[in-house]
Amino acid sequence: MFLWLLILVPALVFFLVVAWRKRKKLMESFGSLKLMEKLTGSVSVEKKRTKQVLLVVAFFFLVLAVSGPQIGTRMVEVKRRGVDVIIAVDCSASMQAEDIKPSRIVKAKRELSTLISKLNGDRIGIIAFAGTAFLQCPLTLDYNAAKMFLDIIDVDLIPYPGTALDSAIELAIKSFSRKERKYKALILLTDGENHSKNIMESVNEAKKEGIRIFTVGIGSPEGEPIPVRDGSGNITDYKKDKKGAVVMSKLDEKTLRGIALKTGGRYYRSTRNESEIENIYDAISGMDKKQLESKLASQYEDRYQYFIFIVLVLLVIEFIITESKKEVNNA
Repeated sequence: MFLWLLILVPALVFFLVVAWRKRKKLMESFGSLKLMEKLTGSVSVEKKRTKQVLLVVAFFFLVLAVSGPQIGTRMVEVKRRGVDVIIAVDCSASMQAEDIKPSRIVKAKRELSTLISKLNGDRIGIIAFAGTAFLQCPLTLDYNAAKMFLDIIDVDLIPYPGTALDSAIELAIKSFSRKERKYKALILLTDGENHSKNIMESVNEAKKEGIRIFTVGIGSPEGEPIPVRDGSGNITDYKKDKKGAVVMSKLDEKTLRGIALKTGGRYYRSTRNESEIENIYDAISGMDKKQLESKLASQYEDRYQYFIFIVLVLLVIEFIITESKKEVNNA
């Protein structure tokens, strides 16, 4: 960072050389150079130059020192502490609704990607669910791998129709360590439409396991029709019920709020600026953490102290050297 200051070294040398030459020419203009040197008194030109050279060299090593030189390595134990975070993404047909542009499923994936980018030291797992749930990515510290699994998620990933929130919660419980009653967070990204009757039983079981559930509602309470698309992705119709009426998919905030509050979590509605993800991350960061990984890593050794020592030695020598000439006694 500070190495650019080294460009001042040749500038200082150039300045000193120019100064020496100007001094020499000035003395020659008054007469013989040797005579003028005798007339200058007890000052030694050579000692003066030596002191200046020492100062320049000291500045050179000072720049190297403040640049933080690292020479050699040593093995250190690196420990990573964090919590286990599983994110369950709703992949049901209702997530195709476009009340949140470009669609609910795209918004859910964006929020998941944002959260993964914020995590530091926490393990991440991904569950995709519709009529049933599937562990898309087991708990891992490899965030790049998690994002690769995220790319695969879409509304046609789960072949079973419907929205089974209980299946997602039950699979999350199995995916967490059963030996612990803390360090666990489950985040549900869904429109909240639930077609299962055992949801609160699953929520109570999650609470017993020490899992805090955070819910993010994707959609609008007013509702939106569910588009039906052809092979090219074009909307050809809207989903209808048995009577032929267009189905309106509505955000069920009551269910999602109840799930979160029961386990000590919190409900958030999805927003454009994704402030809810920041709030969830802050909540996760405040949870008790456990050691997730311990390994030996190579670390560079700081060696700036050696350069500081050289600088001090040069400054001491420069201080000791006087500019006076040695007196020669003629016997």
